[in-house]
Amino acid sequence: QVQLVESGGGSVQPGGALRLSCTASRIIFSVYTMAWYRQAPGMQRELVAGVTNGGNTHYADFVKGRFTISMDNKRNTMYLQMNRVAPGDTAVYYCGLWPGWNIHDPESYDTPSWGKGTLVTVSS
Repeated sequence: QVQLVESGGGSVQPGGALRLSCTASRIIFSVYTMAWYRQAPGMQRELVAGVTNGGNTHYADFVKGRFTISMDNKRNTMYLQMNRVAPGDTAVYYCGLWPGWNIHDPESYDTPSWGKGTLVTVSS
């Protein structure tokens, strides 16, 4: 069972920056995707950004130009650099990992692994 641990959440003012990290205990797949989802109170979980170990990335429209996703394969770690954050970015951010390169369908091959989430609060 893969364990994912997120870190880096916290409180930040509008216009500020934050970097989230997600480290996997182990990755047994030769082809895989890692992604950030978020869930605000009363809202459904939504995809923020995803990255494959093949180098492909995808961003939700609402973060394009502000957030950057990256992956350090040697450290089994994924990052989300969040710049120019806004109150609408307030949510619990979850890290996901699954086999294959389908960023938009976590269950395309097998059950995905999820972290427990890290809270990001954007407020003045």
